[in-house]
Amino acid sequence: MWRDDITDAIGNTPLVRLRRITAEWPCTVLAKLEYFNPGGSVKDRIGLAMIREAEEKGLLEPGGTIIEGTSGNTGAALAMAAAIRGYRCIFTTTDKQSQEKLDVLRALGAEVIVCPTNVAPEDPRSYYSVARRLAEEIPGAAYLNQYDNPANRAAHYETTGPEIWADTEGRVTHYVAGAGTGGTLSGVARYLKERNPDVRAIGVDPYGSIYHGYFHNREVDADDIYPYLTEGVGEDILAANMDFGVPDDFVQVTDREAMQMTRRLAAEEGLFCGQSSGMALAGALSWMEARAGALSADDVFVLLFPDSGFRYLSKTYNDNWMRNHGFLPAAPEVTVDRVLNARTDARPLAFASPEETLGSVIGVMAERGISQMPVMREDEVVGSLTESVIMNRLVQDPDTQDQLVESVMDAPFPVVSQTLGLERLAACLERGGGAVLVRMEPEGAYQIITKSDLIGTLALS
Repeated sequence: MWRDDITDAIGNTPLVRLRRITAEWPCTVLAKLEYFNPGGSVKDRIGLAMIREAEEKGLLEPGGTIIEGTSGNTGAALAMAAAIRGYRCIFTTTDKQSQEKLDVLRALGAEVIVCPTNVAPEDPRSYYSVARRLAEEIPGAAYLNQYDNPANRAAHYETTGPEIWADTEGRVTHYVAGAGTGGTLSGVARYLKERNPDVRAIGVDPYGSIYHGYFHNREVDADDIYPYLTEGVGEDILAANMDFGVPDDFVQVTDREAMQMTRRLAAEEGLFCGQSSGMALAGALSWMEARAGALSADDVFVLLFPDSGFRYLSKTYNDNWMRNHGFLPAAPEVTVDRVLNARTDARPLAFASPEETLGSVIGVMAERGISQMPVMREDEVVGSLTESVIMNRLVQDPDTQDQLVESVMDAPFPVVSQTLGLERLAACLERGGGAVLVRMEPEGAYQIITKSDLIGTLALS
């Protein structure tokens, strides 16, 4: 039997039992392998659902433009369906996402705008804000907004949940999933609980995300929000699709735990999954460990594994990347102070002024051979400039070099302490445009650390 188009192949993904990593547990642990969807991820389900709903409501007409903010997988799902239906796609994403994800989006015909990660959601440069602005400016555009679009959660209630129930013959007792938009966790959990109120749903959140703290305390704590590396999960906003009345519990997982467990899934179970799959398993095992005496052979855990490892070849499955971020077991202990002491360049840090032209700053950067520069007004760091930001601006408008720095600068680099450890330093570098600032004590002067500095230190260790 053939399919009319590729979207007809979405769904009915397999459940596979984990054998080795979970061997010590009496219960059955099953993985719902969403990378078997044709677009390679669980987001295929919601991409098609959101497009259909927009068409039915008249929000998306023939030849229209789809706008969406995405960490990669939802964009790929939308672009796949849009290619068949003849829509244009413009996606905003963050500089945190893997190159593989960006390449997939462009290969599927989408236009991709990379926005800074290290800005607040309401900042006009955030990928949320840019998506909303584009939808307002482009005629015939529809912003699908996976975070708040009820078609997201409904797609999982109508497809993923029933599949899990049918494939376990109603024996599922625990459902475990990460939460990004909240649709996968909330939609599936609601369906399963309607069939059996005793099913327990556990959300898994990366440290640095807002969900775990909000679930347990019902308030947003700004201290809970900080950079992390695991992609496609967690949030710094409360997405409307995250129904906190459905999960029974939330647990947190570090980047290190998520990355290492992802590698174990491939090496020990033959499952070539993405980062959030390792996070889901690490979270499930943590939750099980805390309740070891209460689990039995009658318990059936279903873990949702969202995507494939092919989208993380340059990160989780790259030994150098893993080592440079301290995720391989043999990684040396590295602090900010150690990185600074390992540098041979003792020149004072160069700052740009908001009132000078971009062209003059480009000249200084070229003369000194640097690719990042903080922007400072008097004693306050107010922005940053990087090669990628400058290049993108000049490609869009060569006359940008005549503009003042304050009109083109990006968010300031993160400021970190001299004692910050390797994992947090690496995360800050990822989200800070490739650089962080260190305020030296007691004199208060600034130093800069780049990815190259960290790599150099680790290579010498």
